[in-house]
Amino acid sequence: MSELKYLKFEKTNGVGRIVLSRPKHNVMNIDMMNELNSLLETLGSDDELKCLVVLGEGKSWCAGVEVGDHKPETAPGMITAFDRMLELIHRLDIPAIAAVHGSCLGGGMELAIACDIVVASSNARFGQPEIKLGFFPPYAVVRLPELVGTAKAIEICTTGRTYTAREAFDLGLVSKLVEEENFSRTLEGLVEDICASSPLIIRMNKRAIKMTRGCEFREAAKKANDYFLNSLMKTEDTMEGIRSFEEKRKPVWKNV
Repeated sequence: MSELKYLKFEKTNGVGRIVLSRPKHNVMNIDMMNELNSLLETLGSDDELKCLVVLGEGKSWCAGVEVGDHKPETAPGMITAFDRMLELIHRLDIPAIAAVHGSCLGGGMELAIACDIVVASSNARFGQPEIKLGFFPPYAVVRLPELVGTAKAIEICTTGRTYTAREAFDLGLVSKLVEEENFSRTLEGLVEDICASSPLIIRMNKRAIKMTRGCEFREAAKKANDYFLNSLMKTEDTMEGIRSFEEKRKPVWKNV
């Protein structure tokens, strides 16, 4: 992996941790997004990972994408890098957690809601202020209706207002709302809960959810049951899970 300029990364015990590190507010430019994309491409093929956590350094998680990169001569490259980043997060087979504090605005909020789980400190602030600069947020207009419904998505995008962490939690943008003093402890507790399971079975759970989204009930149930019987039940880790329960011991996962 090449040397990182705008990010910090560590992998321990099956957990990948990316820290956004571009002072002052981790505003992303094209180079930073390309750096993140290269890292995500590498992580996407790491079968040992159990989850990914994205954190921010400093006062803000991520306050958006450089306004200067939205100019006509740079916008195509910016959109290409930005879309690739969101696609790579979407394609991850492991849970991606956005651990948000401070400002989470514009493209930063889009990055957060691309993740599977958003854990927010009580000091976090969310918003899509693009309309105030004459833009709209391309990913948010697709993703927000899934999370908050059409009416609230329109409100968020057309008012450009900033929402407190509590408001974002009530809207459904945030999965867990945590007081500042408990933020790290709660985040690590969530990571530990995920990492107690087999890397393979974690991936299969997420795949099962994604493959049934948007399907009519019978089709969804058929897909889930087929995946359960013909894929899940043929793994060694599922058999180990059953044996460990019957033998009243902790499972020893083989990731196969």
